Amino acid sequence: MIRDYFLLLRPQHWVKNLAVFAGPAFALQLTHADTLWRAAVAFVAFCLASSAVYTVNDTIDREADARHPTKRHRPIARGAIHPVSAVTFGGLLVVGGTLLSSWLLPRTATLMLVFYFVLMLAYSTTLKQRIILDVIVISVGFVLRASAGAEASQVYLSPWLLICTFMICMFMGFGKRRCELATFNSLAEAQEHRSTLTRYTPELLNHLTSVSAGIAIITFVQYTMTVDPHHPTPFNKQHLLYTLPLVAYGIFRYAMLIETGKLHGPTEILLKDRPFLATVVLWGLIALGVVYEAKLRTWTGL
Repeated sequence: MIRDYFLLLRPQHWVKNLAVFAGPAFALQLTHADTLWRAAVAFVAFCLASSAVYTVNDTIDREADARHPTKRHRPIARGAIHPVSAVTFGGLLVVGGTLLSSWLLPRTATLMLVFYFVLMLAYSTTLKQRIILDVIVISVGFVLRASAGAEASQVYLSPWLLICTFMICMFMGFGKRRCELATFNSLAEAQEHRSTLTRYTPELLNHLTSVSAGIAIITFVQYTMTVDPHHPTPFNKQHLLYTLPLVAYGIFRYAMLIETGKLHGPTEILLKDRPFLATVVLWGLIALGVVYEAKLRTWTGL
């Protein structure tokens, strides 16, 4: 029983909440204990809130999940947890996350957490049935995570970085829909998995991924080149422009892989495609080097 409730939390998806550390990371504040503590509290609060959303979503979709080849193993779909118990559990999770945030974090961060939960609840009940809007809502969820993390840590987060995050999430979201569509042999199978897939077409998804990918690259370049005299960055962010070839390669390779339908979404592509994984890791290492260049020089005495 305990294991079933743990599975209901979907802990494998908590990695998405690491977005709360983006603000303090780019502000070079992760080495400060107080800032790291506040970001960690925000991370835990969002893990509780997102898990609450999953319990509601799984309760609503329990009948459809029971007919799905893999989702039928979820605790509610296979009858291991009663729907009423699941919703009660989800309510306790979101209340716990909200109370934790309200006690330890600024009010703005808590309001963003509540707005995130309400928005995701609306997604689970209604908005996921709306074509295009479904991906937009998911992308807004990532922006809210990053914004709440910055508010919790009391650091500035560039609007260009938030826009870039939003567009990358849009690109990956539409890419996931394209990947799902390529997986099924018929529209009936696609509708069984996700009803909006019957209204998406390969041509539309190709167009949406192309547009969102282009805007993501442009906003990344804009972030690296824009100098805000009122909010100067503690590192030379212009040097991030040198990672543009890696950014372009990663985006275009992802676009190539989703056409095949052999890999199901960003997580599987990241884990199973070595060139894509190597690109992400290499970009991350270079970005860390750029962001923490000054501190690295201090630590190494160079």
